[in-house]
Amino acid sequence: MMSPQPANNLYPVFLQLNRLKVLVVGGGHVGEEKLNSLLLSCPDANITLVAITISDAIRDLAVKHPTLVLHQKPFVPGDLFEMDVVIAATNDAELNAMVKQSANDAGVLANIADTPELCDFYLGSIVNKGDLKIAISTNGKSPTIAKRLKELFNDAIPPEMDQVLDNMQQIRLRMNGNFADKVKKLNEITGVLVAESSPSKVSAERKWKKIASRLVLLFTAMIIGHVILSSVPLPPIGEIWATASSYVTREFLFFILAGFLAQLVDGLLGMGYGVTSATCLITAGVNPVAVSAAIHTSEIFSAGVSGYSHYRFGNVNRKLFKHLVIPGVIGAVLGAAMLVILGEHAGKWLMPIIALYAMFLGIKIFSRAFQIKQNNSRKIRRVGWLAWCGGFLDSFGGGGWGPIVTSTLISKGRSPRYTIGTVSLTEFFVTLASAATFFFTAGISHLAVVIGLLMGGSIAAPISAKLAGKLPAKTMMIGVGVIVMIWSIRLIVKTFL
Repeated sequence: MMSPQPANNLYPVFLQLNRLKVLVVGGGHVGEEKLNSLLLSCPDANITLVAITISDAIRDLAVKHPTLVLHQKPFVPGDLFEMDVVIAATNDAELNAMVKQSANDAGVLANIADTPELCDFYLGSIVNKGDLKIAISTNGKSPTIAKRLKELFNDAIPPEMDQVLDNMQQIRLRMNGNFADKVKKLNEITGVLVAESSPSKVSAERKWKKIASRLVLLFTAMIIGHVILSSVPLPPIGEIWATASSYVTREFLFFILAGFLAQLVDGLLGMGYGVTSATCLITAGVNPVAVSAAIHTSEIFSAGVSGYSHYRFGNVNRKLFKHLVIPGVIGAVLGAAMLVILGEHAGKWLMPIIALYAMFLGIKIFSRAFQIKQNNSRKIRRVGWLAWCGGFLDSFGGGGWGPIVTSTLISKGRSPRYTIGTVSLTEFFVTLASAATFFFTAGISHLAVVIGLLMGGSIAAPISAKLAGKLPAKTMMIGVGVIVMIWSIRLIVKTFL
């Protein structure tokens, strides 16, 4: 019985471009994009580019890559002489068709940009992790899906994988025995790589969910208990209803709007809740003391909803989360405790330094968004210390978890989507630890502002988490850079006024 034919009949291969001759037709944006993809995989690829007009960016590439030869002239069939592969990278349909016909006549494999039916092969999205290379194909149906999968693998595969491959090569070379024995031994060694898919991982995830749920319920019970006990003996029901209904005013609706806008920004960019909500509330004439207290309290619940939403929409890197959460919580508790001991103004001297550091990161992220190569992720050392500092400064200095942690990770090449989602989920635990410390020492007040921010933030959290998975990485990086710079400038101005 014959096996059914696969839906995708493409056969993947990996070409040694330094041994082949590649012709690229087109010197504009599309040609530049194809050249960057080729040269990123093989910097010494033998490429000849033919175009009537050649962009400055492509000329810069030719300076950096001597094996890239440029010819500023119209394409003619004779350009395919001795070529192995041709890529038509123009917006001219007639020229692309001419290149394809000429390639057929010359027996040269052709790729025609944005025209799958004319392609002999497709240029898939490529994941580069040192010696590990993964090519992704959707059979020409959706380059966007291929791009998203590329981002997923780039973030999921650790930078240490290259070192693992080197170690595995050494192990393989030292092994004795026949092929079957070697395969069996290597399978046993590499079994740890898929161990995370075991039932124990599902059990661990349920454990984290249970812990988070219980913490939320515990803190909620603490607040409700505080409100009830501070009101004993309870007034008549009519009086309670009259008091509660008096909160529903135009000002209260504005608090809801402020919470909605603040959480929308924070959920999309992983920061900006404090800046946005504080700006809205102060504009409305709310007392600055009430603003600070209300933001810290409401942020617990909005961070919880936001983190859960990011988790549900697949924006969380579990490994990064484990590295961040415990150091971040410890830093938050120590920062809050130290602030209570030393006084409210103790942390102000530290914030200008942090603001300057964040400003540097913001400018770096903003400029990085416009660079061509955005996927050169570097290994980030001491992530735990970064989380500890972020948690400590968030409590001790009155803010900084997002601008410090998110900005640092993105500036090192981490995927904006997964960084923002993971940091947002971790922020819930950090904020909860900080707020609980403040609650035991200073209590809670300004319930109208807190409830308004909470309601608005809870509405916006799932919306922003959903959009975070759809926004292009460049847009998210620009947004992060701008928010960080605004946060830094506001903090510096606030310090010296």
